Amino acid sequence: MTYEEAIAYIHGMYWRGSKLGLTRVTELCHLLGDPQNGLRFIHVAGTNGKGSTCAMLSRILCAQGYRTGLFVSPFVDRFNERIQLNNTPIPDDDLAEIVTEIAPTVDAMEHPATEFEVITAAAFLYYAREKCDYVVLEVGLGGELDSTNIIRTPLLSIITAIDYDHMHILGNTIEEIASAKAGIIKDGGTVLFYGQHENALPVIEAACEKHHANLHVVDRSTLSEGSYDLHGQTFDYRNYRNLKLGLLGKYQMRNAATVIDAVELLRAQGVKISDKALYKGLSETVWPARFELLREDPPFFVDGGHNPHGVRGTVETYQRLFPNQKAKIIMGMMRDKDVSQSVELLLPIAKEFYTVTPNNDRAMPGEELKALIASYGATATSFASVADAVDTAMRGSEPVLAVGSLYMAGEVHEAFRKGTEKE
Repeated sequence: MTYEEAIAYIHGMYWRGSKLGLTRVTELCHLLGDPQNGLRFIHVAGTNGKGSTCAMLSRILCAQGYRTGLFVSPFVDRFNERIQLNNTPIPDDDLAEIVTEIAPTVDAMEHPATEFEVITAAAFLYYAREKCDYVVLEVGLGGELDSTNIIRTPLLSIITAIDYDHMHILGNTIEEIASAKAGIIKDGGTVLFYGQHENALPVIEAACEKHHANLHVVDRSTLSEGSYDLHGQTFDYRNYRNLKLGLLGKYQMRNAATVIDAVELLRAQGVKISDKALYKGLSETVWPARFELLREDPPFFVDGGHNPHGVRGTVETYQRLFPNQKAKIIMGMMRDKDVSQSVELLLPIAKEFYTVTPNNDRAMPGEELKALIASYGATATSFASVADAVDTAMRGSEPVLAVGSLYMAGEVHEAFRKGTEKE
């Protein structure tokens, strides 16, 4: 297959839907020689903060000199971002070669694998062949029945912030959602929990007790904010002073505290990670569409806050940077999210809204989002394309914040690049 054919093959499985369960991916990986069994994983689940946590950990491990795999979803600009080696997306030729090899096995299965299962198996095979020292593995959805959960007991299981999302699949209560995330906990494992939600903690504790796993909960009592600007922030945590973080979100300090605890738990298991690598990795972490600055004057940000918990963090960060100035907000959301609450959270920082329809079957139409926003008495204009919204928003001197689905972020990137080329 060519690269284009490989991508078409993967996406051609989209019609099969997302079917939770481990039977198909277990069979597929077994037919491929169980490449995952020779790898050492840090497994990361949670509602929000998974991607940023994974990105920081990957940067730190790379700074130490380890050959590091990073598996994340969804992608922002290009599919290859989902399977990374040393923070570099898989090359087109390598992806085409892997998919060409596994396709006959996939096609011969009695119960066809889904798109995400094939991507997961391809990643395991790639990392095994590249002889990765460690793989930072982000859960796709939930935990217990997620395709990534066929791995054996990892070096560390991390559960980031838990909140309401994907309720139609994971449950309608924090306890039910936490139970799904706790499914990544393995017998005798080491578990690190972000904390923050008191209703989730007993569920995590019970799962750890059941599996005789060692639980550690992040204690942020020593987390102290330092300086911040449009290029990053500094903070103190525990005995670490003047840590520099290239990510702008105020919530990223809390994610970074989780990462620092993770580093210390890995050290306790014999993984060599110097303080120099820790500081370097945090300072060099970049992660697209997480309160990402695309232009400084006037400021233009894109943030993948796609549920109320995420949007709350977006608003918190914006108000820290611009306490007395409202933004023009480009907004696109998935229909299955709590869109009303997200809108309510954004109202205090919004001068006006530009609504769009993200390129996804689950997207809420921009006109429908416009009507919802107008029902709150706010000004909203619907645009036929993300590019049109970006072009209009870029006129003027006010800050611009593109917020909502990560499926929209790639379109914002492309539109912004084309817009700046015209200037």
